[in-house]
Amino acid sequence: MTRLWNDPANFADEMIAGFVTAHQRYVRRVSGGVVRSTVSPDQQVAVVIGGGSGHYPAFGGLVGQGLAHGAAMGNLFASPSAAQVYSVAAAAHRGGGVLLSYGNYAGDVLNFDAAQDKLRAEGIACETVVVTDDIFSAPPAEKHKRRGIAGDLTVFRAAAAAAETGYDLTRVVEIARRANERTRSFGVAFGGCTLPGAEEPLFTVPDRRMAVGLGIHGEPGIDETDVPTADGLADLLVGQLLDELPEGVATADGARVVPVLNGLGSLKYEEMFVVYRRVAELLDAAGAEVVDPHVGEYCTSFDLAGTSLTLFWLDDELERLWDTPVDTPAYRRGAVAPAPRQDATTTVTTSAGGPVTVPPADEESRAAAETVRAVLEATARTMDTHADDLGRLDQIAGDGDHGIGMRRGAHAALAAAADAATAGAGARTTLQHAADAWSERAGGTSGALWGVMLCAVAARLGDTRKPSAVDVAAGVAAATQEVMMFGKAAVGDKTLVDALVPFSTELTRAAEAGASLAAAWTDAAGAAARAAAATADLLPRVGRARPHAERSLGTPDPGAHSLALVVAAVAVVLDDSGRT
Repeated sequence: MTRLWNDPANFADEMIAGFVTAHQRYVRRVSGGVVRSTVSPDQQVAVVIGGGSGHYPAFGGLVGQGLAHGAAMGNLFASPSAAQVYSVAAAAHRGGGVLLSYGNYAGDVLNFDAAQDKLRAEGIACETVVVTDDIFSAPPAEKHKRRGIAGDLTVFRAAAAAAETGYDLTRVVEIARRANERTRSFGVAFGGCTLPGAEEPLFTVPDRRMAVGLGIHGEPGIDETDVPTADGLADLLVGQLLDELPEGVATADGARVVPVLNGLGSLKYEEMFVVYRRVAELLDAAGAEVVDPHVGEYCTSFDLAGTSLTLFWLDDELERLWDTPVDTPAYRRGAVAPAPRQDATTTVTTSAGGPVTVPPADEESRAAAETVRAVLEATARTMDTHADDLGRLDQIAGDGDHGIGMRRGAHAALAAAADAATAGAGARTTLQHAADAWSERAGGTSGALWGVMLCAVAARLGDTRKPSAVDVAAGVAAATQEVMMFGKAAVGDKTLVDALVPFSTELTRAAEAGASLAAAWTDAAGAAARAAAATADLLPRVGRARPHAERSLGTPDPGAHSLALVVAAVAVVLDDSGRT
């Protein structure tokens, strides 16, 4: 269990602050994460990595000479927001373009892609390589859908070495893709991890049993077996990985390979050494030549009791790059010539602090802004009430943090909206501030999607006059289209879209028929609740729950259920306020 924290909501920020203070030789803080505190050469490609916090040394611990130029660090087990990724990438950029690389999770893809679009729009060359090393998360024919786990290290290191050597962006991308194609990983767990402030772990494993094929965010394993001996575990790990050699490696016999035995949080080094002894024997028996073996913690999951094995199959160029010296807070190889320190000052931003500048608004819109604030108060209360239940729903086929993320996002949105409304903002500006704060603080897939939804609705409210029911319905319709485009989900995929589409359809129908906003919203909320409940009969086709599709049968989708809870709470506010 996690034992030390202050306010769990501030854990990630306080952790990053302490990390930077302890490692100023290597990193400095910028909004959204960290970048090197040393000077990188002009025109060098900047390799920017990232993901949720809670995986140390991934991701901030891998920033330094010879490895990453920056790391976008999201909240606990939640992807960084698009704004955070953009901020880190812009700070790391040295004129040679940016490579974004991260594990293949839905929230990370949404947010990193949005940041990439913004960088490109500003004339900064930017490319992306996602890490897909987890062999148990999808079959070989769908390896582009696989998750990224401890194989992050090999891809990040190969790409950064290419950048350090002076390769241009095109060649750095090619190296990163080749490294990813030649990396395979497989993990097991004996017990789940517990987030700060949580009373229970994200998942549990029965005593003397082992989860096979788990994810690093607490996603349950694909299978479960009795706990084997150390040698038995090595046999399982190596056997599975040798059964799927990458393209270009016809046989293990004669091939050169970097093995990475990774501890996931609470497995002791001594235990891993016992396992690695047998791993080395098996690789030798297969004829593989081991290069630079790694045994340690490279991508953890808080206190998760488990381990993973990564095999990185080298070619001549990748092996030359692998020898590039590295000096970071948590990972060092060879001797690096010290580089001069940056003169830049530390910059830290918060989601709800400092003065708020707002455009002019009339009295009617300012009154509507107060309704926005009341709606977000109800949303935050609802998430406080249901966060644990949403987490339990998410544990069944996901990573169990949906309730935590929704509560975090709702409270951040409320704080930002309160600041804007107090400063005299109209409805549009108030809700826009809330949208930005939700996306920033919640992170992950739901944070990105709720940011998109609130932003789309805000655009239809305006900062002048009283919004009508038709205005609000048009905003929700626009939000629905943007979510489907942004998240690439459709009705039937078992996501929040399954509740959002019928909600929007009914809201538009009732509003255009002349119903008041309160009446139209209430009818639409009922449609959302029915649709959310019906997702229990669906199998997930996209997102983090997809590898555990069968487990989710009989359970409603957490995202659809949380949407239904929110719109039901809003219906009460609109009815009480007499909105027409």
